[in-house]
Parts: sequence; structure tokens; C-alpha cells
Amino acid sequence: MNDARPPSPVGTAVPTAGVRARSLPVTVERLVKSFGEVGAVRGIDFTVAPGSTVTLLGPSGCGKTTTLRCIAGLEVPTAGRITVGDQLVYDEAGVFIEPERRNIGMVFQSYAIWPHMTVGGNVSFPLTIAGVPKRQAHERTRAILELVGLGELQERPASDLSGGQQQRVALARALVHEPRVVLLDEPLSNLDANLRERMRTELQLLQARLGFTAIFVTHDQQEALSLSDHIVVMNKGVIEQAGTPLEVYQRPQTTFTARFLGCSNVFAGRIGSAAEAGAVTVDVADGLRFAASWRSPEPARVGDNAMVAFRADRVVVRPATGAPTGENSFAGEVETAAFLGTCFDYTIRAGSLQVQAEGPVDHPVTRGDAVSLSVPPEQCHAFRADDA
Repeated sequence: MNDARPPSPVGTAVPTAGVRARSLPVTVERLVKSFGEVGAVRGIDFTVAPGSTVTLLGPSGCGKTTTLRCIAGLEVPTAGRITVGDQLVYDEAGVFIEPERRNIGMVFQSYAIWPHMTVGGNVSFPLTIAGVPKRQAHERTRAILELVGLGELQERPASDLSGGQQQRVALARALVHEPRVVLLDEPLSNLDANLRERMRTELQLLQARLGFTAIFVTHDQQEALSLSDHIVVMNKGVIEQAGTPLEVYQRPQTTFTARFLGCSNVFAGRIGSAAEAGAVTVDVADGLRFAASWRSPEPARVGDNAMVAFRADRVVVRPATGAPTGENSFAGEVETAAFLGTCFDYTIRAGSLQVQAEGPVDHPVTRGDAVSLSVPPEQCHAFRADDA
């Protein structure tokens, strides 16, 4: 459900000292979590710098939410070590600090709003449980609701809120007890596209204002790229790649990371040539050859099986005016053309390959057209075949 009217911008209220959170680093070492014979998390390591946002990105079942719950203390790890600031909150040798003593805020995917309470009652509930004096709890609740743009709704029944307002209440409740770290488990996934985009911006503004350390879980690459200082890409309980948004987007190190971060064109082949600088060629079906940059940690060897990947928006599509020339240039025929508003989305047949491409709206081609397509070699990524 959309908000009936645009909410007040986050950050219009002046925060009091009572709502200013302290940021601390978080360190996860050799974390393992098994459920019976199933290894949900299999020995991962990462560090979150104070005041930064690290996103755990991956598909359902990759272990990202389990990792978050282990940090929160909602799951007891099987092995490893977790430190928040200078406090050891879990160690396989026998240390386990209860969730309520970790001073960590958490926002769940479902928001977990109690419909029988008012907005203020929902937000102040953690303070009530902690025994904070009523007057102090009221002031802190008022201040944090002002900060998230819901100050005028403190007495409103929670059942009357829109989806976006519920998300703000959940965030305010996570922040009201001044946590050192805030954990967010896909908090925007239940919102429509426009509201989700707006809330991404407001989350960034809130963190800049309050300075808390954030660990964000999502399967949405746009959320990860726009919100993060650092991204940890997870797959089957392990870390595929970690780095800044720009690093993981521009230089994926595995086929999985490339696919998950938007390389919709992935083709199998063999390495035809390999240079010391990391430039390779990959021979795929029908005698087509791609010049690409080698991304796997192991050296490329001529004759080895390999994968080549590139993004649809990196493919240049032109009407055919003769035989294509130059590296990574091929003849093709448009099979589908879909207008997306900002661009056209094409499926182009090049030999036995089906290439996904995007083209500008002012120079479209149509279904059945003969075209020339090309991909800059620096935009092609090559990997070992067993990274797929």
C-alpha cells in the first residue's frame, strides 16, 4: 500500500542527545551455522567499519539472514567468533551474550508491528521492557518519531498505517534504545518500487544523521549498490566476493557474482589465447570469439573450459550495413524488442547464441531486423568454467 501523502522528509527534526547512537565495528570470524546436516553458513569472515553499511547480498538460502541472526544473538552459531566493538558476543569456546545485552537494533522483513498498540506504543515498547522511566521513554519516543517523519502520528493506531509508515515505525523502534549497530533484514522488500526507492534515500539520511553501523541483508542488487559502503556477495553459505559496490560491479571475480550483479549474457567456451596482463579470448559456439578480461584468481590456460559474461547495457546494437568488423563484433537478427520507457530491451540471435541487449529509444530496431552487435572487450569478463 502506498502512503496517502508524501511523508515528512527524514532529518527535518533536530535530534536530541537521547537518540544519537554510537557506532562500533563488527567482526565476524570463521562463522559456521549448521541446522542438523545442513550447513547454512560455512566459515565466513568479514568486518564492518564503525558508521559504515555492509550489505550481505545473495539469493534465498545463501546464508545471509542466518548470518544476521547470529550477529543479533537470535541464533547460536555452531562455531566461530563475533565481536561488536571491544565486546566478544560469541565465541565457540563458550561465550554467548544474550540478544538483549548486545544493544543491537533489528528491523525485520515483516516489520513485526503490533496492531493493537499505537505508533508511540510500538516504538516505546523496547524502552518499557528495559525499565526506562516513563517520562524519559516518552521523550526518546517523541524524538525518534520526529526524526523518521512520524511525529504527528504518535497516538495513531498502528493498524491504520500504510506499508511505508509501518516500515518507519519498525525503524524507529530499532533506533529508540540507541543501538550501536542496526541490522536490517530485507526491510524494503514489501514496499512498492517508488516507495522502496524513496526509503533507500531516507535510510542513508538517517544513518548520516545518527551515525550507526548498519548491516543490511537483501537479494536486490540495486539496494545493495545504492546503500552500501561494502558488499559481501554470498552463495551456498560462503562468500563469493567482497568489496566496494564499484569493485564487485565492475570486476566480478566469479560467474555467480557476474550473474547476480546483472550480467545477463553468460556463455560457455574455451580459452583461445591468454596474455600476462589478463587479456584473454574465449571461443564459444559457431566459431564466435570474445576478447575479455580474465577475472578468476587462478591463471588462464589456453584450452581450458571457460565462461564469458557481459551486461545487456554494454552491447551496442546497430542496423546491419555490411559484415561486422573489429573485436567482439557479430551479425545477428532481432528476435524480440520490448519498449521499457528509458530504453528498448532486445533478444538478438547471433548464430546459436541468444544475446540480451539494450538500445536507445531514439534509434530503435524491430523484430526481424538484421543488426550488427558489438561488446567492448573491457566490458567482457571471463572465468574458469567451474566458477559457474
